[in-house]
Order: sequence, then structure tokens, then C-alpha cells
Amino acid sequence: MTDKKVAIKMIVDGQVRDVSYEELALSNNLAQEALVRVLIDKKVFEPRELLNMLETVKNERYRRPEEK
Repeated sequence: MTDKKVAIKMIVDGQVRDVSYEELALSNNLAQEALVRVLIDKKVFEPRELLNMLETVKNERYRRPEEK
């Protein structure tokens, strides 16, 4: 592995493998996208509902400190 920081170490087939933060983030992103696609395909929610909720979460998490 290069100079990348190790996020986790995995054991695969008895061998230790270092997983970088970049690899971990990509893996999480792919899993999240796959889950969203399945839920939309199964009509659990509409894409617009997801976008609205993303906006709500963003506003809740990233508000200015003086806002309450």
C-alpha cells in the first residue's frame, strides 16, 4: 500500500489487507447508491422524496452555530 492512511484492516482468506479511507468511502458510497436504487425500484419512495430529505438533513446538520 502507498502512503495512504489505513482506515481499517481486514482479513480476507487469512491474509491481512489494509483498507484506505478513500477505499472505505468509495465502498460506502457504492453500497448507499445500490440501496437507494433498490428502494426506488421497489417504489418504497420517490426520488423527489429522497432529495427533499437530503435537503432537510443538510439544513439540520450544517446550520450556523448562532441558529437554533
